[in-house]
Amino acid sequence: MRLVEAGGGWWSKMPVVLFAAMCISGCGKSTPRQRGSRAGSDQSLTIAVIPKGTTHEFWKSIHAGAIQASGELATEGAPVNVIWKGPLREDDREQQIQVVEGFISQRVQGIVLAPLDSRALVRPVEEARRAGVPTVIIDSRVESDSIVSFVATDNRKGGQLGAGRLGELLGGKGKVLLLRYGEGSASTTERESGFLEVLRSRYPGIEIVSADQYAGPTRETAKRASENLLNRYGGLVQGIFTPNESSTIGMLLALQDIGLAGKVKFVGFDASAVLIAAIRAHQLDGLVVQNPMRMGYLGVKTMADHLRGKPVARLIDTGVALVTAANLDSTATQELVNPPIARYLNEQ
Repeated sequence: MRLVEAGGGWWSKMPVVLFAAMCISGCGKSTPRQRGSRAGSDQSLTIAVIPKGTTHEFWKSIHAGAIQASGELATEGAPVNVIWKGPLREDDREQQIQVVEGFISQRVQGIVLAPLDSRALVRPVEEARRAGVPTVIIDSRVESDSIVSFVATDNRKGGQLGAGRLGELLGGKGKVLLLRYGEGSASTTERESGFLEVLRSRYPGIEIVSADQYAGPTRETAKRASENLLNRYGGLVQGIFTPNESSTIGMLLALQDIGLAGKVKFVGFDASAVLIAAIRAHQLDGLVVQNPMRMGYLGVKTMADHLRGKPVARLIDTGVALVTAANLDSTATQELVNPPIARYLNEQ
């Protein structure tokens, strides 16, 4: 197995056109037919994995899953080189587009992509297909049929689980707020839609006092957005829902600062050490948890199978679960919230 991380190398700062020209002159010309041809079962493949960002624990789990798949394929005599590179911030659409374009020029055999924006990434995905570089989409949808497979959580179901938990905690009555994540992010938009759908249909006695504010890409932007909402509604709300890791941490920090953590019913999304500690401290009443390591693993495995001519499913559901203080220490929950990330990332 050979793993390459392209997180900040000199080539990442090069203009795409210059990079492409160097690759063509240094590596020889490649036609779409050559790059898109099926690989033999023992032929080495190079697959680029492009996350939305690189700082949150969620993406580190995706990375670890990709490495796990690469290692397993190597032991089966089917070596796969994984190159990991993504934007630092989860709102840098232009950088992610440049990363995709760079990998097309770099002559990778396939791309596994978590698109920052369901529309902005359509053009580079379709350009990749025309260049003979297939794409597997993970985590968040892209509005294009030019993909091999979509490997992700059932995000709408995740939002529905969050609404069910919050509705039960409130006994079907009270005022709640939803802090959204960011415009253009299909995964969190589906979670937010699922949450609102169930809350309105199943719990008509609950009033949604705010559902149009966005947390932004980091826990810092999320904390500022949370502070603004709590300044306005903190004395009114009995429940809160946030749809991803950074928005949940930002809201938690804001609640802790004003002494409301544990006093307002709070359901979030995604697992991290900070959020698991908050569950134990009864400052979080529930977390909707994905399986990002499995997502990264299946993203790479699916692409490798496709490149080797094996049939792959168009849609692969990686699962979603609700974590509470009551089930936190169960074996099944611990496997989800404490994946062996360090074991795989330390192999680099």
